[in-house]
This record gives sequence, C-alpha cells and structure tokens, in this order.
Amino acid sequence: MNKLRTLIVDDEPLALKLLRAKLNKVPNVEIVGECKNGREAIAATLELAPDLIFLDIQMPGLDGFDVVKSLQSDILPLIVFTTAYEQYALDAFDVHAVDYILKPIDDERIARAVQRAQERLEGVDGQDNKPRILGAINSINQRDNSPQVVNKRLPGSLSTETFVDKKVVIKDRDEITILKQSEIEWVDAAGDYVCLHAEGQTHIKRSTLKELLTELDENIFKRVHRSTIVNLNFIDKVIPHTKGEFFLLLGEFERIKVSRNYKDAIKHFLLGE
Repeated sequence: MNKLRTLIVDDEPLALKLLRAKLNKVPNVEIVGECKNGREAIAATLELAPDLIFLDIQMPGLDGFDVVKSLQSDILPLIVFTTAYEQYALDAFDVHAVDYILKPIDDERIARAVQRAQERLEGVDGQDNKPRILGAINSINQRDNSPQVVNKRLPGSLSTETFVDKKVVIKDRDEITILKQSEIEWVDAAGDYVCLHAEGQTHIKRSTLKELLTELDENIFKRVHRSTIVNLNFIDKVIPHTKGEFFLLLGEFERIKVSRNYKDAIKHFLLGE
C-alpha cells in the first residue's frame, strides 16, 4: 500500500506539533509539508501535490474554507478538516460526506480519517471531492450570514472597446453580492456550484459552468479546462506542462491547469499567435 502524501496546516504551533506526532504513528502516512496559514497551504499544495491535507478551519487571513475555494478542482487533494466548530457545522459536514476531526484530536479519530481517505483515493469516490465540500460550506454560510447587500466597486483598471462591464449577481439567501465581470480572474466549477475568484476573494454561486458561460463576455473569458474558465486579462505567465498541457499563472498564488483539449482557446497566449 502506497503511503498517503500528507500536508498538515494549522496556525497554532502546538496544534501543528500534536498533529504531526499523531500522524507519525500512522504507518500509511508520509508528512510532506507543514503550513501555518492559508497562503502557505495553497503554495505548498501547488508545489507538492499531496494526496491528503489535514486543514485547520479557523485561521487568520485565509481560513481553511478559503484554501479549498481557492484551489482548482482537479488540483484539490482529499481534505480532512480539523475544527472546534459547533454541532450545526458538524451536521453540515456529515450531510455532505466531508471528513473532519473535532478538536481536541485523538488517535482514534486520526486513524478513522486516514482510513476513509485511503478508501476514497482507491475508489471512484475520490475523483472530485470539491462539490461536497462546497455544499457543506454553503450550508454553514447560510446559517452564519446576516441580511445585507454588497455592491463592490471596481477600480476600473481593465477596459477594452469590445468589453461591456456587465455584472454577475450572486445570491445567498438574504445576501446579494454584485461583481463586475472585469473583477473576475477565474472561475472553477464543482458540481452544481461555481467559485468566482475576484480581488483575493472567492464567491460561491449556485450555477453550472455552462449556465455561467452564457452570462460572461466570450471575448474576455475562455474555457481552459472542463471545469475552469479564465479571464485572459489576468494571465501573467504561461508554463509548459506534460502531454501538451500548460499552467497559467494569475498573480502570485493562482496556478491554473490548461487541458490540451482546450489550449486552442488561448492559443495566442501559449504560442504567441
């Protein structure tokens, strides 16, 4: 049995040390990295491609949920949340079949989580776990959100003759967020949800990628993967990968995989044509 290449993330040094000590007792786990915040977790995931992440939810800056939302579905490893959340949040995890460990962590819960991860990795259930995680996050957010309307203002740095700065409306019960399309850097699909990444934040919208594509300006937004759309204006660098695939760098932390089946959509970026 191959060992699970595992990344552990927690902003508390003692919690990180305890988790490392307990995982070192599990024979089919290999710890490949440790992170103390969300940004480190995203960078380490892109660099190390772990099979599994033990991810603290409550961290300053980018929390555990932000880490999940920020990663492309095909790059996202299996996730085990470590949390001290109240019972209603744990109920949401159970409903959407998301693994978690309630703090304080004990050996039995660690062993159970690792076993479940191994089973998912070996079966078809481990192919795409982002939709169910987003389902849990959405359920939790619906309980936490207070009624408000957010209308975000745009610095206006992007404009072209053909680009009409349309808006995308994101409804979450009593909260409405209005995004201008020129704010959106990339979009990741996960089942019945899409994650819209804009100005360092990720917004979850209940929609399929096909439905969202009808709203977006086709001159600016291109599909580069079966689950991913990018705003061409935010591409900073193109890095060749294997088998005709590429990675797009959008800013410091965003790395988007371009499938060879979709590379013609941004051919002028890839080949200078």
